[in-house]
Amino acid sequence: MRSLPLPLALTARLSPVVVLAALGWALSSGPLAATQAAEHTSAEEKTETQSASGPSTETVSKAYSAAPAPCESVAKKTVESLVPGAKTAGKEIPSTDSKLRRTCSWNALEGYDYRWLDVSYEVMASDEAAQKSYKAHTEEKSGGGDVPGLGDTAYSIVNLTTEDKQETREGQVFVSASNALVTITYNGSDFESKKAPSTDTINKGAIKAAKEAVAALEAEGGKG
Repeated sequence: MRSLPLPLALTARLSPVVVLAALGWALSSGPLAATQAAEHTSAEEKTETQSASGPSTETVSKAYSAAPAPCESVAKKTVESLVPGAKTAGKEIPSTDSKLRRTCSWNALEGYDYRWLDVSYEVMASDEAAQKSYKAHTEEKSGGGDVPGLGDTAYSIVNLTTEDKQETREGQVFVSASNALVTITYNGSDFESKKAPSTDTINKGAIKAAKEAVAALEAEGGKG
């Protein structure tokens, strides 16, 4: 039996994933320890109406009050295309507040080819709070570009990392839509060639998932 060592950085990203060599490759995966690094504000967007005969009134505008089910946000055929071999139902990651913050993860190894996809929603107190979080995320990820026609504003970036000669290419798309932030993470590696998928493959895949995730958010908001 020949074991295939994984680079330390990729092992940490995929943990707990064990790859065994014996008449092919099999994958055993656990939940992604996804954490949100950005702090959330409690600012509220207010609209004031002043009349001469009485005091002003204030209202808070929030398009979304809850995050949609993330594992239902991407079509099964999209999951099959982006993450070949993955269970299309996905796995929702535990959250400290499942009403406002929800994440679903899909991952699979088909042959030597590995893919991972995350879809995350975060519903905030106001449009202003969502924009502040969006800016904090995108300012940390320089070198990407805007994605027109997606949410209020959207940004995508793709990075390549190499550890122990193994390449991993990861794409992220951040979308600010009213008082919600949608984050897509999509990455891949080939453990036989040690090469990563192309930038175009990863970027287009992440954007495709982002468009479906935002459409699911808008549909959920329409129910309110």
